Amino acid sequence: MSYVQGFLLAVRADQRETYRRHAAAAWPVFQRLGCLSAEENWGVDVQPGEVTSFPQAVKLEEGEVVVFSWMVWPDRATCDAAWARMMSEPELMEGMGEMPFDGRRMMWGGFEPLFSAGA
Repeated sequence: MSYVQGFLLAVRADQRETYRRHAAAAWPVFQRLGCLSAEENWGVDVQPGEVTSFPQAVKLEEGEVVVFSWMVWPDRATCDAAWARMMSEPELMEGMGEMPFDGRRMMWGGFEPLFSAGA
């Protein structure tokens, strides 16, 4: 069964292209480690809520945009092994530079697909 990792973070609006390049540069590493696909999505209609919302979840600051991302892995074991390898072999991510976002306000989690439809 496939395994999906979801990510939610805030990126400064003026760092959009830097973030895109960072994601594109990381993709070959993730792919080599078994990731099937990755999606990076720039918020264009992400409204603050009264109780909960994406902006509240990432503590969105003035001039930032919410980014919603996910990666699909063949299974959790492949995903866990890939992350363990990246943590033990940081040279896999050499040349990536600094992350163009505040990782302290990033959230992520792993999910088993429940329902899927469409292409």
